[in-house]
Amino acid sequence: MRTSKPITVTLGPQLASLEARLKSGEYASASEVMRAALRALDRQDAALDDYLRAKVQASVKDPRPSVPAAEVFKRLRARHARTMKAAKRGT
Repeated sequence: MRTSKPITVTLGPQLASLEARLKSGEYASASEVMRAALRALDRQDAALDDYLRAKVQASVKDPRPSVPAAEVFKRLRARHARTMKAAKRGT
């Protein structure tokens, strides 16, 4: 029984990158390139998950008192207003 399923992928500008990798001999087929790309994405996703998990754990362990949501949003609105004001001055 077949363990893989053929698919069609439209690469657009990335086709040149795939073809260069094939021409270099680094990969024997487009399928190998695509599998390597998906493995790289899986590693990237895992690294991001690990990073976010560590940030959440650090936040939970932080001994400082929590900031009420209303205060957080007040600060965010003020920061956004300053950013928008600065952007208008720049134009």
